[in-house]
Amino acid sequence: MDLALVIMAAGLGSRFGGNKQLVEVGPNGEVFFDFAIADARAAGANRVVIIVRREFADTVEQHVRKMHGDDIDLHLVCQDESGAPPREKPWGTAHAILTTASVVDRPFVVVNADDYYGTDSYRQIAEACKGIGPKDAAVVGFELGRTMPAKGAVSRGVLHVDGGNLVRIVETHGIERGADGKITSQDPPGELTATTPVSMNMFAFHPSLMDHLARLWDEFFAAHGTEPKTEFLLPTAVSQLMAEGHLTVKVVPTSSDWIGVTNPDDLEPARATLAGLRSR
Repeated sequence: MDLALVIMAAGLGSRFGGNKQLVEVGPNGEVFFDFAIADARAAGANRVVIIVRREFADTVEQHVRKMHGDDIDLHLVCQDESGAPPREKPWGTAHAILTTASVVDRPFVVVNADDYYGTDSYRQIAEACKGIGPKDAAVVGFELGRTMPAKGAVSRGVLHVDGGNLVRIVETHGIERGADGKITSQDPPGELTATTPVSMNMFAFHPSLMDHLARLWDEFFAAHGTEPKTEFLLPTAVSQLMAEGHLTVKVVPTSSDWIGVTNPDDLEPARATLAGLRSR
């Protein structure tokens, strides 16, 4: 089965700073998306597409080829050269995916560049891609408790599931574990459990998604094209396509731990965890 990995990395410069667009987190000098590439290839992906900004394209390509070899089927797509009007803030994750249409001709898995998803998650979503059709999609459902920091509040896309399929994604903010161990959220207010399924932006799609995204982008740009910060987001696009009857999204549960760096204080704990998971 042909399978592509699409890595959304166009925000690396703004997130890490111009001189730190590739922050080493692994025991062998890996950045987060090195683990994505290794795990996805091990699960059967035979093409890697990385969405970047032009100013970091050469640096990213040199790094990937150094870490993964010159034989990798690698395609870099510059989101800021997509033809959309230039602006400081990228146009959003759904727009980023749309910019890869010319090089994504097979089922594909989408991930964030600066998240660690775990080897099992790639195996499970690759399995879900077998036989995927134009109206099919999948999202990995992580257990909330495996995505939370030791302290502090986070936002997560809570997955509502019926019969193994996604019903809706509810963006939930102010999620925090109390001293009594209970997990609560502020917006919308409520109580969650450690096993509540959440999306960490790991999706799989048939390449026909691009036709739908092109239409939705035109609608989005007509409504918001003059706004400096409004984004065309993948979860929003998926929700609209579900409502229109164009997509059925399977939820792929995983018990993998997710690791990410939201604040500078998160970096050293992430390095320590990854050293234990990936040292060789």
